[in-house]
Amino acid sequence: MLLIKNGMVHNAISKEAVRCDILVQDGKIVQVAPNVNPPDGQVEVVDAAGCNVYPGLIDAHSHIGLDGFAIKFAGRDYNERNDSATPQLRAIDGINPFDPNLQIAAAAGVTCVGTGPGSSNVLGGAFAAIKLMGRRVDDMVVKAPVAMKCAFGENPKNCYETKGITSRMTTASILRDYLSKAFEYDRKIAAAADDPDKKPAWDAKMTALLPVVRREIPLKAHAHRADDMCTAIRIAKEFNVRLTLEHCTEGSLIADILAAEKIPLAVGPSMCSASKAELMQKDFSTPGILQRAGCQVSIITDHAVTDERYLSLMAGFAVKWGMDPFAALQAITINPAKHLGIEDRVGSIEVGKDADIVIAEGDILESSTIVRAVYINGVKVCRHAIQFDIPMPGLNM
Repeated sequence: MLLIKNGMVHNAISKEAVRCDILVQDGKIVQVAPNVNPPDGQVEVVDAAGCNVYPGLIDAHSHIGLDGFAIKFAGRDYNERNDSATPQLRAIDGINPFDPNLQIAAAAGVTCVGTGPGSSNVLGGAFAAIKLMGRRVDDMVVKAPVAMKCAFGENPKNCYETKGITSRMTTASILRDYLSKAFEYDRKIAAAADDPDKKPAWDAKMTALLPVVRREIPLKAHAHRADDMCTAIRIAKEFNVRLTLEHCTEGSLIADILAAEKIPLAVGPSMCSASKAELMQKDFSTPGILQRAGCQVSIITDHAVTDERYLSLMAGFAVKWGMDPFAALQAITINPAKHLGIEDRVGSIEVGKDADIVIAEGDILESSTIVRAVYINGVKVCRHAIQFDIPMPGLNM
């Protein structure tokens, strides 16, 4: 058992922090209350007096574990460039648990991420939500799949310009074609019932899309430009499938529209250069504008576009550019948990949830803050499980 005492607890649900204790047993939070007495048995007591205590931070959109540490392009596993539509790919088949980036991020307070294929493809494959601790990805999974990656805009055009995609219209038509075929595949499966002779021939791509057409997981749509976001919404409505919008660089231009559609938004990364035309509206004010319009906003790093360890710093910049501080905290905790469909497990400090906890000396959104301790499933993150020596500003583990 673990008992964290005397900390100022920011549970990501209530706006006001409260000084109280947190009791952890078997990797779960079992009590959150003032003055919890250590129960009988072996209990590790951690005094968090003078510190702020937060839920483990969550990134709803990353490629960590697939875009590895200190490797060249040939070593990256987050994009398949031989086919413009690869829904059959699964993040869990490419994640490297021994990539030091996972441990570096965990030491900075990021305990859970949605990670998966990149945005070169119209359909890229299935994302997974994983904890950033473990030696075998199967044991790190919180939920898989959590979403099916798809992409609009410049990326599919640029990557497949010589292989059949030269316009946004083609990208949209390919996505429609695959969704239409997946619905027909599902219809044939249902019509066959228990008769194996009537079932359609097994198709890896169509099988991978069944959770989408059955509304079990959303399309995770990479879209920077406002018109691309509207195209994604249009297609989702046509096929009655769930949708999340990723990046939303021009979201401020259509904030009222996005708020009315009530689609979860993953905004960012803003801490990088505008490397292509559709990023010209990149701005740290965007998360706040969308949040004030009434949108559910998650702030993302898109690691390795921005290093995963700087997730809280990006939320801090959003605050400096006008976002409400509590909303910014929710944008890296409970909102990404909702975005990924794992809010029953993570994203807040509540009884029954996983004991993913960050103890910090200072405000987690401030660059001067020192992260004192991080727990994943009630187990303290150890920086030295893998040997490396990398400067980590703001960390003192």
